[in-house]
Amino acid sequence: MIEAVGLTKRYGAKTAVDNLSFQVRPGAVTGFLGPNGSGKSTTMRMMVGLDRPTAGHVTIGGHPFRDLPDAARQVGALLDAKSVHGGRSARNHLLCLAQLAAIPTARVDEVLGVVGLRDVAKRRSKGFSLGMGQRLGIAAALLGDPRVLLFDEPVNGLDPEGIHWVRNLMKELASEGRTVFVSSHLMSEMALTADHLIVIGRGQLLADMSVKDFISANSAGFARVRVPAEPEQREKLTAVLTEAGGRVMPEPDGALRVTGLPLPRISDLAHGADVRLWQLSPHQASLEEAYMRMTQGAVEHRSTADAKEGLRPPPAPYQLPPEPEGHVPPEMPRQGWYAPPPPVGDRGTAPAAPAPPLAPAAHETSEEPR
Repeated sequence: MIEAVGLTKRYGAKTAVDNLSFQVRPGAVTGFLGPNGSGKSTTMRMMVGLDRPTAGHVTIGGHPFRDLPDAARQVGALLDAKSVHGGRSARNHLLCLAQLAAIPTARVDEVLGVVGLRDVAKRRSKGFSLGMGQRLGIAAALLGDPRVLLFDEPVNGLDPEGIHWVRNLMKELASEGRTVFVSSHLMSEMALTADHLIVIGRGQLLADMSVKDFISANSAGFARVRVPAEPEQREKLTAVLTEAGGRVMPEPDGALRVTGLPLPRISDLAHGADVRLWQLSPHQASLEEAYMRMTQGAVEHRSTADAKEGLRPPPAPYQLPPEPEGHVPPEMPRQGWYAPPPPVGDRGTAPAAPAPPLAPAAHETSEEPR
């Protein structure tokens, strides 16, 4: 288990992590969420002893990371997939890590197979794609067969097949009773992978609960109602629901958003008004919606409401003004004399074209010189 108590980290006047306390329990995938600059990476670095807390402490299995006996076999971490010597092959990189931790060489080949890099094990890592680098980092984290695993953006650069593989890997590791702590910005992926969420903003704890409870606590409850397309049906239902104390708002797809009334009451009112319902369902917010609602006040870098604000459209191509009706363009004066070359004969030669007559210059006369 990972436990943080009053964890604080300051860099001069800036507080990256502010009195953060939470627990990461084994047997579940715990997602670590927060906007950019919220202190996630700093927190994970303090977990593995790369940064010292200004105040508070974080322990793994009851001990600070620096005091763990045989730490490489107890904790595996992927914090920066680029921290690899580019001149080393994938296998040599893992061999160096294995030798430092007294891990058998056979384990290197085993994890290369697990992450799908066995065929490129002898290639230098500097030629790896972003996704291949992520797989190599995951292999390094799995090398010691640890009970605690930390992953910072593990699916970054992976294709859909790779993302699906990482998702299943996380779940399998957790099902074996391991502690799995995953930081990610992909809300859709966290919704499919994580069992529990820890959400921070501006270095402070915002939420520590299950995914289901998080979505429920940060969702605006409303009902989606869809009726036949006839305007009178919509107007009749809107009037009845509003009179009963509900609030009705149209949605872009033609449905109605109803708040302030439970679903059975909406159904009864529609039936009493002789309005047919094509849809009546509670709104189920996505993890992304709930996350955006929770963290909207903790975003440091916020763009303008209009994504194209300040961008000037390209100038329209210049077009000549239309000519007035009946206008006849003047005949263009000839600038010289031109005759196309005659066709080439059978022998590939052509008689020279006669030279055009030259007009006398202004200072010349037609008289013979005396």
